[in-house]
Amino acid sequence: MSNYHEPVEELGAEDRDISRALNSLKEEIEAVDWYHQRAAATKDSSIRDIVIHNRDEEIEHAAMMLEWLRRKMPAFDDALRTFLFTEAPITEVEEAAVAGEQVAGKTSSGSGLGIGSLKG
Repeated sequence: MSNYHEPVEELGAEDRDISRALNSLKEEIEAVDWYHQRAAATKDSSIRDIVIHNRDEEIEHAAMMLEWLRRKMPAFDDALRTFLFTEAPITEVEEAAVAGEQVAGKTSSGSGLGIGSLKG
């Protein structure tokens, strides 16, 4: 069974790669959930250590795929720059973004020092 919702012959090579990346991201996130539940449920600390290690590896894989998607899809780049590494309540970040405002304490680079640019 195909993961495509549109006729594959109507999709370009980059579109198919994006679909592959999105499906891979879903699989990585699902694996994080599985390992997280197993770590939470086990009574054996040696099993817990292994599944936590495995979970963290899947988180790394998901982050790598998300970064690939950010580089290929401008909407991902915009959204991630808006929401990641903020401290304000997420809904307030969204409200500020819709209003065209910047969240207090977050620089445009997302680094979060809020001291402005040191470039002359």
